[in-house]
Parts: sequence; structure tokens; C-alpha cells
Amino acid sequence: MFNAVKKVKNKVTDRTIYMEVYGENKVAYRVISGYIGKTVTYGIETEDYNTGEKEVIADFSRNIEDAVCFAEILIKSRTVPKYMYIKALDYLRLSI
Repeated sequence: MFNAVKKVKNKVTDRTIYMEVYGENKVAYRVISGYIGKTVTYGIETEDYNTGEKEVIADFSRNIEDAVCFAEILIKSRTVPKYMYIKALDYLRLSI
């Protein structure tokens, strides 16, 4: 009746930092690039140097302009890592 579902996990390889900004609130905002297979993808990473908290969306977009625009939104709103996913959902909701 029920079958096992095999979840394919695409892993980002060859990760490099495309852009990094250190905010006033001691949070580093990074746009990272990498590959899923042969496709280039761009991700977002935030790291709070006050608490040590770090969050990553490794495959945010395949368009560099979307990733940089989202990073700018995070910087302007001084978003800490734990709220990055909420901001990402808001950004994707508006961009679709």
C-alpha cells in the first residue's frame, strides 16, 4: 500500500564566496556560488559574530541578481541568522 520514497539530495559543490558584507550589527552576509552537477547556483549565508549562530541557504537562486538583491534586503533590515528563512519566504512570495 505504501512505498518508500527515495529523496534525491542535490549537494552544492565547489563553494566559493562571491560577496561578503560585514554589517553594523556584527553579522556577516555572504553570497556564495557553487555547482549542483554542472549548473551554477548562488546561495546566501549569514553568520552572527555575537552569538556564533550561522544559517545557510546553499541553493537560493540560479540568478546572481536575485541572490545579491536578497542579500541587500538582509543587510538593510539588519536581519540576524535565525530570521533569514522568514525573509527568504517573503522575498520569494513577492518575486513569484
